[in-house]
Amino acid sequence: MPLLIVAIGVILLIALISKFKLNTFVALLIVSFCVALTLGIPMEKVVSTIEAGIGGTLGHIALIFGLGAMLGRLVADAGGAQRIAMTLINKFGETKIEWAVVVSSFIVGIAMFFEVGLVLLIPIVFSIAREMKVSLLSLGIPMLAALLATHSFLPPHPGPTVIAGEYGADIGKVLLYGIIVAIPSVFIAGPIFTRLAKKIVPSAFEKRGSIDSLGEQKEFNLDDTPSFNISLLTAMFPVILMLIATGVKMVIGNTGTNVVFKVIAFVGDPSVAMLISLVIAVYTMGINRNISIKEITRSCSSAAASIGMMLLIIGGGGAFKQVLINGGVGKYIAVIFAGTSMSPILLAWIVAAILRISLGSATVAAISTAGLVIPMLAQYDANLALVTLATGCGSAIASHVNDAGFWMVKEYFGLTLKETFATWTLLSTITSVVGLIFILALDAIIK
Repeated sequence: MPLLIVAIGVILLIALISKFKLNTFVALLIVSFCVALTLGIPMEKVVSTIEAGIGGTLGHIALIFGLGAMLGRLVADAGGAQRIAMTLINKFGETKIEWAVVVSSFIVGIAMFFEVGLVLLIPIVFSIAREMKVSLLSLGIPMLAALLATHSFLPPHPGPTVIAGEYGADIGKVLLYGIIVAIPSVFIAGPIFTRLAKKIVPSAFEKRGSIDSLGEQKEFNLDDTPSFNISLLTAMFPVILMLIATGVKMVIGNTGTNVVFKVIAFVGDPSVAMLISLVIAVYTMGINRNISIKEITRSCSSAAASIGMMLLIIGGGGAFKQVLINGGVGKYIAVIFAGTSMSPILLAWIVAAILRISLGSATVAAISTAGLVIPMLAQYDANLALVTLATGCGSAIASHVNDAGFWMVKEYFGLTLKETFATWTLLSTITSVVGLIFILALDAIIK
């Protein structure tokens, strides 16, 4: 019965979002209330359960998510992202242009959320494709692969950040392992898949696409943008701080009362690292370039406003997750799988993949997966960082018509539905499956 109730709840959620076009946050709240009551949670505890789910989820990631959005916006508004992309493209040259797009998209993707990176990089890819007389999609696929991988595997993106908090995983380790998994995933789903896609749907590579819906694009004179080194350092600074702290912790272990290692651990905490990086970005991307504090504040405010609805949706996903936990669904699944040899990594990936295909939203799928998997983790000696990556990896699979990203790719690149399925949907599936393979390989090596 618990699984049947969850299935009906998911179907209701799909209907509310897809059929009735209801706001995702509101739909999640309605379904959370309905599922909570159906699972037998006492009426007087339903509201507190949902509030606990929202507060517990947002309390962990609001700082990282908000500061990350501001950092990305400052780098973008200053032209830092364009400087990174154009410098790498010039260094790689025409013969290796797709590799330049991969590397620059990966760097930009670490600092910026998927939608922001996509909107920022697409005009650059358009202009390069036109100038070099190459297919738009032959550069677009590597770009999309890099942005999707960073979105699925690397903090401070919402999926891996939220799930790391729910599972109690070390975000630094999630970042380190995520980079190890993301690099080969991008290599296979990007440049290698591009060659296969040209044979599957050659017509897609003849399209010119359109970015008219993006409106007027901000033009940058590269000479007026921050230098490549400053732009790269600013974008990557939180990653550097977190990786240093994680490396020290993994090599030396518990540092006890040593003040130096305590400071390193403190500075490498994701929230602290993001705050320090934002302060540095205010100087490098703003004050140092004679941009007024008022304009810098406007960029930060704009970034915060743009993620408001995403935060609510994440909170709604947290409410649904808490209902599944308090309603005993997770324990029920734990009993079903008790004594089985299935890896919790594989289980987390399967559950996230099913929910992703059903719901469309990768973030909601990942958070909902936590509600089903958390009770199981107690009976396994699992690497929580890898379980986190597996959940994010599963939530990246098979982007199709119920995912906003599907329609963004279709319209920007001027593709038909068939061509979008054969390129973007297949790309997201390859990223997910290849990512899982490398996560399982890492699990075998680490053990």
